Amino acid sequence: MKELLIETARRTGIIKPEALEQYLAEHADDARRIDEILLSAPQFTEEAVLRLLAETLGLEYVEEIDASTVPAAFIEAVPAPYAQHHYLIGFYRNGQEDVITIAVANPMNPLVVDNIARKLHKPAEMVVSSRAAITAAIDVAYEQKNTVIEEVAEELDSQNLDQLVDEAQSSDDLLDVVNRPPVIRLVNDILFRALQMRASDIHVHPYENKIQIRYRIDGILYDTLTLNRNVLSLVISRIKVMAGMDIAERRMPQDGRTSVRIGQREIDLRVSTVPTSYGERAVLRILDKSTGLLTLEELGLWKEDKEAFDRMITRTHGVIFVTGPTGSGKSTTLYACLNRINAVEKNVMTVEDPIEYQLEGISQMQVSAKKGMTFVNALRHILRQDPDVIMVGEVRDRETAAMAIQSSLTGHLVFSTLHTNDAAGAVSRLLDFGVEPYLVSSSLICVLAQRLVRKICPDCKTVYHPNAQEQRELGLTEMPAGDFFYTGRGCSKCFDTGYRGRTGIYELMIVNDEIREMIYRCETAGAIKKKALEYGMKTLRMDGARKVLAGITTIAEVLRVTQSDSM
Repeated sequence: MKELLIETARRTGIIKPEALEQYLAEHADDARRIDEILLSAPQFTEEAVLRLLAETLGLEYVEEIDASTVPAAFIEAVPAPYAQHHYLIGFYRNGQEDVITIAVANPMNPLVVDNIARKLHKPAEMVVSSRAAITAAIDVAYEQKNTVIEEVAEELDSQNLDQLVDEAQSSDDLLDVVNRPPVIRLVNDILFRALQMRASDIHVHPYENKIQIRYRIDGILYDTLTLNRNVLSLVISRIKVMAGMDIAERRMPQDGRTSVRIGQREIDLRVSTVPTSYGERAVLRILDKSTGLLTLEELGLWKEDKEAFDRMITRTHGVIFVTGPTGSGKSTTLYACLNRINAVEKNVMTVEDPIEYQLEGISQMQVSAKKGMTFVNALRHILRQDPDVIMVGEVRDRETAAMAIQSSLTGHLVFSTLHTNDAAGAVSRLLDFGVEPYLVSSSLICVLAQRLVRKICPDCKTVYHPNAQEQRELGLTEMPAGDFFYTGRGCSKCFDTGYRGRTGIYELMIVNDEIREMIYRCETAGAIKKKALEYGMKTLRMDGARKVLAGITTIAEVLRVTQSDSM
């Protein structure tokens, strides 16, 4: 079987054959089945392993399973715990009910498929699918959500809190729902659904008579689930236990971190709780390690801007600021920059609050106010470590700003972020901090302002005819010949929003000699912006208009996140 898998890997390229051969050689003495060995390999994703197994065994790999095609006979004949334990679900394909298709996440154990065929008294064919897809279909088909909520509501005894502590694990697998206490299954279900829907945050919001679970998807909050008010203490306590927080403290805000697994995917969670008049409120920020960091090419920079920005980040010294409000993707841009310039011959160091992603080959420091490790103190110590490139998570005060600028003047390339509305506003903010104008003008090499806009769903994209006012607001006096506007109708793939995924719109201000002179004379942000426009800078709204005409996003999205260019 090993030779067959390696041969399939060579033929298909699903997994690098060299890596597969090396891993199998290292685990030659492992007594487990070969699929179990491969699924536990950290360097291979579950999907890649299952696709390889399916190809080797001559089976079809199915990405998604429509729960509405699961027959009632299967639900009656196969108990939910059995389906969950063996990761399998039966469904009809193309309306043909004479053969039942069984999707499994364990194709090396065909006996379970034979058992189901005998129970249903009809032939069965096997296909392969991921554990996440199968669990999602089971969840909907068996209406597990309602039964879990009912079970939790019935079990409000204090002994559950002790059980929560006993069940806490450092990295819980959300797919492991068999024989778990109801409240743990409920919280796992909330997390699992958030990951399915590509949510970046989960809000547990208590009201007088209910708990509202809200997901932030592509920057917008959606109400997705309503729970009984009685289960609030259990849900919050479970979240606190997972994040290593004090479940007895309910009157003070708390912060914590934890990680969970969904198959082979590792998910980091940052948890915050605060007391409100109706009980504790929790927000969980989701950081999916498996998605990986975006490259500079994937950020959405227009070709000319990307080339210009690429030239800036290869400089040997100077300060580059990325600006925008909270949640505009500044950290993602900084990480993409560090990944681009990270080289063996360069010493790259960062000081962050918090460290969101671990970067290979880069030394990252965590700010800790309690221990006296502020941005300024950390930066002072970093300078003694002979760095070439420094990234400061955020400039919040005069000391940090002055230290970052002084660092650039001593031969370092410094990246940082500011909270400003546009690129020219970064200059005003630095001067407002009290940094001397000559320091700003001599160190600043460029400012990149950015926002995130939702992308049109490719599955329901359709031509759209805007009215004159929308075109005017976007800055288009007349419709360019041969161009069309697009929007999304809404479909099941995008949860009827018409949008799927996000990209950035950017305003890149390169500091040339004239702008440097204007900064030295303390001229206004408006005057600096006007001069930058003369040299070809595109504002956020102008960049948004380019992406509307390119069919990437909609007029409404650009107008939502940008302000008018009138000065």
